[in-house]
Amino acid sequence: MKRLILALTLLLPMIVFASGGELKLQPANINITDKAALQTGAKLFVNYCMGCHSANYVRFERMGNDLGLTKEELQENLMFTAEKVGEMMNIGMKGTDSVNWFGVIPPDLSVIARARGVDWLYTYLLSFYLDPARPLGVNNLVFKDVGMPHVLWGRQGWQKPVYEQVMDAQGNTHEVIAGLELVDKDKMTEQEYQEKVNNYQQDVRNLVSFLDYIGEPAKLQRQELGWKVILFLIIFSIVAYLLKHEYWRDVH
Repeated sequence: MKRLILALTLLLPMIVFASGGELKLQPANINITDKAALQTGAKLFVNYCMGCHSANYVRFERMGNDLGLTKEELQENLMFTAEKVGEMMNIGMKGTDSVNWFGVIPPDLSVIARARGVDWLYTYLLSFYLDPARPLGVNNLVFKDVGMPHVLWGRQGWQKPVYEQVMDAQGNTHEVIAGLELVDKDKMTEQEYQEKVNNYQQDVRNLVSFLDYIGEPAKLQRQELGWKVILFLIIFSIVAYLLKHEYWRDVH
């Protein structure tokens, strides 16, 4: 079984391919200054990902302060494996158990967004589809033969591949996956289908936003402080220029 990557999945109606059949990453378009989105992403992460994956470089207390959550809100909604807000976001599953069950210890996700990139994560989380040939019954367009279950299928619904015939350089035709669609698409109206797609895409975006945040929690403060620093430098440059002009006026 291949290495588990992320215990989170959601939705993609049709994957867009670049020329030559190569998968084109979908733009995540996240906004980590949106605290409401980060709070939703934190709930998704804790409820669906932390069964297997930890975030050992993040403290609950730091997360709560950055996301505008009180100690009580943290303890009630997000702290299922810890007692004190100062603890790291560890999981209850033992490493020996995970090896027995999955064959490998699921990776810590603290810096997964920095390692993979938010567009990769966003596309990956939208790209699970049914594949009876796989041990867990699912595969992924971005991570072929992925070794993790589709833990959020209940929020998304199952996806199936849509195939098309293509011709290679030698003139031979063969089937390739052209995209993905929900198995229950025929049971929904076009409006219902699109609403479901949009809702889960937003879930994925919130989840990726949170993963991007925990990869560098200081980014929130850095971005908030950045415009102030730039404004100071502009004002200081004007003052420095006027001061230089005053000092050198007699020389000229």
